[in-house]
Amino acid sequence: MRILLLSDIHSNLEALEACLAAAPAYDLIVNLGDIVGYGASPNEVVARARELGTQFVRGNHDKAAVGLLELRDFNPVAGLAALWTREQLSQENADWLRALPSGPLKVQGLANVQFVHGSPHDEDEYVVTEEDAILTLQDVAVPLTFLGHTHLQGGFSADSSFRPQYATIGQLETCELKLEDTAYLINPGSVGQPRDGDWRAGFALYDSEAHMITFYRVPYDVRKAQERIVAANLPQRLASRLTAGK
Repeated sequence: MRILLLSDIHSNLEALEACLAAAPAYDLIVNLGDIVGYGASPNEVVARARELGTQFVRGNHDKAAVGLLELRDFNPVAGLAALWTREQLSQENADWLRALPSGPLKVQGLANVQFVHGSPHDEDEYVVTEEDAILTLQDVAVPLTFLGHTHLQGGFSADSSFRPQYATIGQLETCELKLEDTAYLINPGSVGQPRDGDWRAGFALYDSEAHMITFYRVPYDVRKAQERIVAANLPQRLASRLTAGK
């Protein structure tokens, strides 16, 4: 089975469409959450996500946008964006986001794989460092966990960490990871707001038969996404950070 992994789209329609255009053939899409938040196209992105499939876990920004999460743990910029998103969402899209499951999500035919937003133990937990990963991997229920939340493409195994290496900063590129007989935590990267210093949209494809993960970085129309943010009177920081990939 070939699984297209999308995470942390954050209402960035331009980035999402660029990823879909670059994606190879797949059997199923799994969305790891934070469909909305930060960006200026929440209804358009939710509508597109709903068209693409049925396999989702919710993210913290999805919860915040529909009042399921208090904003006291958000920084001021994120909080303002969440409130703006809450005002913009149609009732239908808000209801859909409110009904998203928390995860871990299991997919039929993939008994040894699970899908979460933050970590298998806490949907809002960040797995950033090797120490974070070791603590999670010590009692993980299945060998392969896909997660989002950090906006950092790559992952961890029981004895190492992995970050894709790319040759350029502006072209479509891929990087492959062959899975060995060990436990993994894998982040496909953020579609809409990468934070690893690379502005390009990130996603991944998991081939369960080949035991291979292919990471992708895709250039997209950043300026148009930024112009939407400015036109919506969202904080300027949300526009400028797209260019920096931070």
